Amino acid sequence: MARWIAPCHAATLAAADWEDEMRFAYGLLLALLALPGAAHAQSSQRPLQIIVPFAPGGSADGIGRILATELSAKLGRQVYVDNRPGAGGSLGLTVLAKAAPDGDTVAIAATGALVINPHVPGSTGFDPVKELAPVAKLIEIPLLVVANPKIGPKTVKEMIEQSKARPAGLSYGSTGVNSSQHLSVEMFKKVTGANLVHIPYRGSGPAALAAVAGDVPLTSTDLTAAHENVKAGNLIALGITSLNRSKLAPDIPTLAEGGVPGFSGAPGFIGMVAPLGTPPAVIRQLSSEIATIVARPDVQAKIATLSVEPAYADEAAFGAALVAESTKIKEIVKTLQPSQ
Repeated sequence: MARWIAPCHAATLAAADWEDEMRFAYGLLLALLALPGAAHAQSSQRPLQIIVPFAPGGSADGIGRILATELSAKLGRQVYVDNRPGAGGSLGLTVLAKAAPDGDTVAIAATGALVINPHVPGSTGFDPVKELAPVAKLIEIPLLVVANPKIGPKTVKEMIEQSKARPAGLSYGSTGVNSSQHLSVEMFKKVTGANLVHIPYRGSGPAALAAVAGDVPLTSTDLTAAHENVKAGNLIALGITSLNRSKLAPDIPTLAEGGVPGFSGAPGFIGMVAPLGTPPAVIRQLSSEIATIVARPDVQAKIATLSVEPAYADEAAFGAALVAESTKIKEIVKTLQPSQ
């Protein structure tokens, strides 16, 4: 160290000695950079951007903001949420795909954009499973159909009957075109013959509020966006779209229980993805940090307020699940012709 902090004597050294001094200094610099935390300290000077491809108010935005707060404290760097709603959650992911694969930009991604959109008619050809890198599965989302108590049906049976009785059908809102919420209703239509007309919104929050305001009589949304309004009586929960009731709202029956035995809609889950080419070590570290965060009881309590269930899986398990789910959804979509 003494030789490094005394450069004023360099002129008196022989050329060979000076080269030795430089080699020593360079080696010392490399050694310092290799110390644990050195690279992290440099990286922490740049903010981490979390793209949320939906408007504020839904489960994707909620988990994104929880992670932004917790990761900022844990990593010692600025972490911020960038809402990029549109195209059923795909717009924000296309933005992510063009970002530098340096670990400074990631995105929250939902089922629709990840494994449904690539398989529907008119797809742009963008396939997140192939063109993005999985980081972690974060949560599973109970989905449900809700109705405005004044202008909407009160039961699943009424929903089917009213839709068939109206020449123009019964309109319903959803989180967006080709989202899980949208596809679940299209599957319901296929099974029941209901005449339901899709009106897409730019996220779960706007879709739920549209039903509250009476802009649409029905909305297929997630429990996060609708639960408080259901409890307050501003919305009627007609049914959970999955085969089983949600542990978070056990009093809400399923659509199957409402009169469509065996019905199960598209799954709802949210994960984190990164640009393809992001170094595996960077993804591994981020996924590991997230695992530690979501395992904490205080964070699980925050997640519970979103009316979703923690479901962490690391990058390898999440990647394998995406491939399997994409294959399954591809086969389901072949049997459907969703309205846009």
